[in-house]
Amino acid sequence: MMYAPPLTDSTLSATAIMPTDLTLVLALLACAVALFALNRPRMDAVALLMMTALPLTGVISVGEALAGFSDPNIVLIALLFVIGESLVRTGIAQRIGDWLVARAGASETRLIALLMVIVTTIGSVMSSTGVVALFIPIVLRIARNTATPAGRLMMPLSVAALISGMMTLVATPPNLVVHAELVRQGDAGFGFFAFTPFGVPMLAIAILYMLAARRWLGKPTAVAGAPRASLANWIDEYQLAGREFRLRVREDSALVGRTLQDLDLRASAGINLLTIERRERFGRRLIQPTADSRLEADDVLLLDAFGPQIDIDGVADRFGLARQPLAGTYFSDRAQDIGMAEVMLPAYSPLIGKTLVQARFRSLFNLAVIGLKRGQHPHRESLRDEPLCAGDTLLVVGPWRAIRQLRPDTSQLVIIQLPVEFDEAPPAATRAPHALAILLLVIGLMATGTLPNVQAALIGCLLLGLFGCIDMASAYRAIHWQTLVLIVGMLPFAVALQKTGGIELAAQALQGLVGDAGPRTALAALFAVTALLGLFISNTATAVLMAPIAVALASALGTSPYPFAMTVALAASAAFMTPVSSPVNTLVVGPGGYSFLDFVRVGVPLTLLTGVVSIALVPWLLPF
Repeated sequence: MMYAPPLTDSTLSATAIMPTDLTLVLALLACAVALFALNRPRMDAVALLMMTALPLTGVISVGEALAGFSDPNIVLIALLFVIGESLVRTGIAQRIGDWLVARAGASETRLIALLMVIVTTIGSVMSSTGVVALFIPIVLRIARNTATPAGRLMMPLSVAALISGMMTLVATPPNLVVHAELVRQGDAGFGFFAFTPFGVPMLAIAILYMLAARRWLGKPTAVAGAPRASLANWIDEYQLAGREFRLRVREDSALVGRTLQDLDLRASAGINLLTIERRERFGRRLIQPTADSRLEADDVLLLDAFGPQIDIDGVADRFGLARQPLAGTYFSDRAQDIGMAEVMLPAYSPLIGKTLVQARFRSLFNLAVIGLKRGQHPHRESLRDEPLCAGDTLLVVGPWRAIRQLRPDTSQLVIIQLPVEFDEAPPAATRAPHALAILLLVIGLMATGTLPNVQAALIGCLLLGLFGCIDMASAYRAIHWQTLVLIVGMLPFAVALQKTGGIELAAQALQGLVGDAGPRTALAALFAVTALLGLFISNTATAVLMAPIAVALASALGTSPYPFAMTVALAASAAFMTPVSSPVNTLVVGPGGYSFLDFVRVGVPLTLLTGVVSIALVPWLLPF
């Protein structure tokens, strides 16, 4: 997606580069491709080698070799990584992933198809690179939760993002480039949805192709060590099923308007209030109960009964509460809001010898104890009046924030196990509405062109930090520096090939090849050359070079320029063949665990298929 300036006659005459220089550049390019194919050394190291070697040829300066670090698109990619991380920290990524998994069920086929449709739809109105950066954490989480190798999902993600460029006029810069060339030549240019009739069938074909090609991707990785416990494991192990109840506060309840300190439900009813569900405009929010919490009508109370002798129906009648259904997977379903941990009392803990009430455990740690083990077996009696002993294992429940705060202090409790859900619990879940609003603002600014994309993303990142959706440490960790170095290291080849006349020679050869051929043959050659150039330079630079050639070919053949311009745009988006054909591909190399040859094996047939479909559709929908 990086922009390379087009050649002019003055540029060529000023440089006056000898053919030997072109030979050196092509030799370095061939060396880079070979090293990419061997996957040794790693690709970002190869990019650094090329960035170092190109100035030594004398074709480009050191400044030109390093210019990629100041490219706005490189900065944009880094900022989009930060925005994507904010979606993870606020839980939005988890919710999107959960929605995808829920709709797909156990079917990997439906999962891939839905993923590609959603990515293509979003990418039709914003940067395809940005879409991939945003969806990488979502796809990684889906892969973990469904035990699907990430490699089976990452390439469908990149393919869908590239195809999104075939959907609308603003989906990708090459579309705008060919549109501008038509306008410059006095034609009307393309409409906003002129690309959609080509993109929709290509998406359907790409989905079918990726479903067939997935067997070539995704090497399962072995999991080392014993599996960690989950919330569901602990529910069974501590026999919590049947002990938890949900009760709704009725309008006529005596609890309405009273604080928990006044009620003292532990002493008066023998129950432990774990959390309060309160209805709000956009659903229900979980509230951590404190002594000052004041109950409202329609609040739903999640209660833990201390002992089997508790008459929950009697409690409901006494306080004016209504029983609500409680699924056995309640804690697992609310894992983004409610956490658990196993903690142990060390021999020097000041809590030893005290009951939970005497220790004021809830007030001290902002957590409730719902399970106790001495040795290997859970304690089956009431926990309310049980003195705590050294070595007791307690199962505590509460907000993830409170569980994280246990870690620095081991004088009273020692964390012995955290569930797998701990790694996925969003640390800034309450900021999800802010993150979503900021994301929509950034997309709106990009889609309307109100501000440059990089400036819109920068504003978004600053707002995310201002509203606490992400902190500076997380922002720096979120950036995939290896990916950025790879992209920056390959950008100088575009400048070197232009300055040595290599691109101009290729363009002249194309004109000589198809000058006397029929228009459909000319379209096929135009698609092939555009796709091949896209292997070595950005698709935007490819479109800048090929768009005027396409219009000139149409004029020489006496046909409409629209099918030729559309062919260039479609071929520029068909950058499936190598991981360096587009930043979109480069972004998924690491997360998907791909090699250079993985892209060749999957991308070359897909590019050929795209070419066949394009040559069939373009003359039909845009007659010569």
